[in-house]
This record gives sequence, C-alpha cells and structure tokens, in this order.
Amino acid sequence: MRPPVYGLLAEFENPTALAAAARRVRERGYRRVEAYSPFAIEEVNEALGLHHNKLPFIVLCGGILGGLTGYFMQYYIAVWDFPINVGGRPLHSWPSFIVITFELTILFAAVATVLGLFGLCGLPMPYHPVFNVPRFAFASRDRFFICIEASDPLFDRHETAEFLHSLAPREVSEVAH
Repeated sequence: MRPPVYGLLAEFENPTALAAAARRVRERGYRRVEAYSPFAIEEVNEALGLHHNKLPFIVLCGGILGGLTGYFMQYYIAVWDFPINVGGRPLHSWPSFIVITFELTILFAAVATVLGLFGLCGLPMPYHPVFNVPRFAFASRDRFFICIEASDPLFDRHETAEFLHSLAPREVSEVAH
C-alpha cells in the first residue's frame, strides 16, 4: 500500500514558466494550489487568484485600537483618576493628548503588522510536508515550484501527475505527509 500523499509538486526553471503553469492549473479548475519561489512574482498571484490580503485590515484595526487606547488612557488619568487643576486649565485638554495618541497608534499598528504577518503566513512553521522533497531545498535559491494538494476536489494522483508533466516541468514529485 502506498503512503498517503499531501500533493504533487512540480519544479520549474524560471518565473515565466511558473506563471504560465499557474495560469494553466487555475484554468484546469484546481483551487488548492501553492506556489513557492525565492522572490515574489505578481503574475503568479494573479494567476492563482491570490488578491485578498487581510493584513491591511489587521494593521488598520491595530492602529485604531492604539489610538483609542492612547487617547482614553490619558483622558482617564487626567479627568477621572488624578485630576489636577493647574492655572484654571480644563482637565480634558485634548491637544496635549495628541502626541501620546499618535505614538500608541504607530506602536499598535506595528505590533499588529508583525503578529498579523506571522499569523497569516502560519509562522513559525518548523515542518511542512513539502520539506520532505529533497529538491525543494532549491526553492529559496533558484527554483520555482507549484504544488497541487491532494485535498483539492479535482485531485487524482495519476491524472494530476499527467497534467503536471504536460506543463513541461523539470521534475514532478509526490509529496508525502
């Protein structure tokens, strides 16, 4: 009996071949697809339909939370917790709150960026099934890979392998769990 398969991995020589393969894979109807390259390739993102990025929304929420935290923290301290009337000035003097509010907006947005990026990328990821393929070590140097996962509804071990071979890759490998 053959071991369970995570998917099929095809290796390409250059980014143009990877982008063309990604378009053909998407046209064929596969949706559970990952592309790996040493640098970002916009054409591959477009071909695979990866346009929805949640990170800007996460950063916006972090910034808004930071701004509100900074402002209301100062308001609470100046008006409710420790009010000091200096020279008849109002307790709620909002112009003096701007600097700290701005700083906490930037701080919370930056922290949200880092945590959101790690969360969306699934980091830290000490193990992934594609690491079992020896040729995948070149993904961070000079090779380009596309993986069709076995969880895709159209995945069939033999038909998908034949389809990937028709894309003229350097090599097609099975990815074991």
